[in-house]
Amino acid sequence: MDNTPTLPTEVILSHSCETVGRVQLDWNPQPGAYFDLEGKTYTVLERRHRYQLKAGRYHLHKIALYVQTVQRPAETTWVGGRWVMGNATCRYNASSELVRCAVNPDGPCAGCRYYERNS
Repeated sequence: MDNTPTLPTEVILSHSCETVGRVQLDWNPQPGAYFDLEGKTYTVLERRHRYQLKAGRYHLHKIALYVQTVQRPAETTWVGGRWVMGNATCRYNASSELVRCAVNPDGPCAGCRYYERNS
C-alpha cells in the first residue's frame, strides 16, 4: 500500500486564469516541470500554496499551479539534477526548463548553425 500523501491541486491557465482541472498529485511540481492532464501537456510557470487556519494553526490546504499548454520538447538534457531544454553542451543554451537559448529559441538544436561547444 502506497502511503504517499496527496494534496488537492487546482490547475489554472496562466494567461486566462481559467481553471482547467482539479487533481490529487502525489508529487510536488516545480516551475518548469511538465505534466499531462486530460490528454494535454502543460508546463508549470508558478506554484502557489493555499493555507487554512485550523485549531489556531495554519495547514497546507491545497496547491494552485499556474500553467501553459506546451508540446513536450524532444530535446532535453539532464544537468545538475534537473532537465533543461535543448543541448546543454552548447555555449548558447539557457540551462532552463522553460527557454532553450537566445539565438534559436524554437530549436531544434540538432544541426543548428549557431552551435558552439562550451569551453
